[in-house]
Amino acid sequence: MPFLQDLIHQLEQGPGARYLRVILAVLGVAAFAVAYNLRAYKNFSAPEAMDMAQLARNLAEGRGYTTLCIRPLTIHLVKKTNEERQRVPVINGVRDPARLHTGHPDIVNPPVYPVLLAGLFKVLPLPQRVEARPPFRFAPEMAIAVLNQGLFLVLLGLTFWLARRLFDPAVAWLSAVLMLMTEVFWRFALSGLSTMLVLVWFVLLAICLVQAEQIGREQPERSGRLFAWAALAGLVVGLGCLTRYAFGWLIVPAVLCLWWFAGPRRRPAALLALAVFVVTITPWVVRNWHVSGLPFGAATYAVLDGTYVWPGDKLARSLEPRFEVPVGISPLSPLWNKFFANLKLIMTQDLLRFGGSWVTALFLAGLLVPLLHPGRRRLRWFLLLCVPVLVTIQALGRTHLSDETPEINTENLLILLAPLVIVYGAAFFLTLLDQMELPLYSLRYGVVALFVGVVALPLWLVFLPPRPIRTAYPPYNPLIIQQSANWLRPHELMMTDIPWAVAWYGQRQAVLLTRHFLPPPDEANAPDTFFAINDYLKPVNALYLTPRTTDTRFLTGWVLAGERSWANLVIDALVTRSVPPWCPLRAAPSGFLPEQLFLADWARWRRDAGPPEPGGSAKP
Repeated sequence: MPFLQDLIHQLEQGPGARYLRVILAVLGVAAFAVAYNLRAYKNFSAPEAMDMAQLARNLAEGRGYTTLCIRPLTIHLVKKTNEERQRVPVINGVRDPARLHTGHPDIVNPPVYPVLLAGLFKVLPLPQRVEARPPFRFAPEMAIAVLNQGLFLVLLGLTFWLARRLFDPAVAWLSAVLMLMTEVFWRFALSGLSTMLVLVWFVLLAICLVQAEQIGREQPERSGRLFAWAALAGLVVGLGCLTRYAFGWLIVPAVLCLWWFAGPRRRPAALLALAVFVVTITPWVVRNWHVSGLPFGAATYAVLDGTYVWPGDKLARSLEPRFEVPVGISPLSPLWNKFFANLKLIMTQDLLRFGGSWVTALFLAGLLVPLLHPGRRRLRWFLLLCVPVLVTIQALGRTHLSDETPEINTENLLILLAPLVIVYGAAFFLTLLDQMELPLYSLRYGVVALFVGVVALPLWLVFLPPRPIRTAYPPYNPLIIQQSANWLRPHELMMTDIPWAVAWYGQRQAVLLTRHFLPPPDEANAPDTFFAINDYLKPVNALYLTPRTTDTRFLTGWVLAGERSWANLVIDALVTRSVPPWCPLRAAPSGFLPEQLFLADWARWRRDAGPPEPGGSAKP
């Protein structure tokens, strides 16, 4: 009995009380995560999530940093680099300059997040079959979601520690609760994107800067610790850059803050952070240069993607891109137009909610209040320096991916500021609360609960009817994608408008649609065609089109696209129930039209079928 009484005393009033609160908080978050997953789970909808996940699986299976999701642009870059450097591989007497037969290297995604997922897949060998009923659960996707929710829990802990270090426990607890109740974080955690990991890097960077600033201010003689935190800041930015390339631009405000605020040895500390950052990313930059001839692979062209010269996904679908502007127009004109057009969207929409909720308004109002504590004031300066940097990079780096999945995408950079915005917003709210004259002190808890409840409204609405859509169709139906991909052998190639999904669910090599099926009349020698891949690089054994193509705009996507476009092929299949005589893929299963179209070189879904006879027309 004395032992039991001592244990209860330790849990209620002794050191064990703190650990008990932490354990209960973690269990509460885990229980809420289970409830949210049961209510809001659906398969991935962001192309970047599927792309990085299939890349991670290839790593886990020992295939190296190769991808099954191929874009015509990456074919061009790999092929051009191999031919220029005279290192074209030969397989069974066949030249493979684009490495479509020997494993196409990925030059789109940075490595840290895929490596993390590869470790998850290595530790947890999961079944690769899609469930046959909605919401078509896919075990690897669920594991990725749980991993990201674990990163969210780490993010909560880091933010709590930072807020408590800068302010007090009340601000720390309120900040953690507000983050937990912010619905956009949960959406990112379920999306499969690398955003949760990037948020962790950002808060770690803030912690490094806070520690370096405090040492430089209070202990200027301890230069060793200052340099250690500065080097760690450079390492964190480097790892963040290798998680999402745009994160690397935060080295600018980080170095500036060290240069200004890190005490007498601030300049060597700032230069050390910059040097560590450069050393961290250099091996990967060299690898990309060796494979593609560009420091960041295909992502180097992100600033051109989405301009009026390269609208939509035109650049990604180009086998021979010509980087030219119309005669008489400045070469920088497309970039300026893109920047200012996207800047308007950011200033009128994204910037007003970059804190993840209307807590942003409290943060902005709090800017009018001077902060006497130098650490708080200087971290806020870092936050304000990050805003123009991220706004500029988001405006210049915006591509069609932002339209594929609005807000929940890798190009939403302002969300990285949300943890610090919430901390400063919570601190300003408690400052206002201290100035309120309430008849009872206990009413303060009611005001705080009301505040948290209003912030949490979008999250609570998830649990109210109607039930959230349980699949990401259109265009992604995991069951149909996996079934269609299984009709191909592992070494065969499919062309599709969703290659990331075919690679992820179907584990088959898939290339994004070229710009044209056949050369248009005014571009007889245009290389951006189906036949440029099928005839000269690798045979295309199947074509799979989803509502992403079949449900395009009538005028611009169908009428003005030309008679030899992909739209014309779809029209022939819908209207005449046949494919043109010049189409080499002549077999089609039933059940796909009118929403989808699947064509193959022979009826692979039939056990008694064989390669088709030459000539004639096929009936879809």
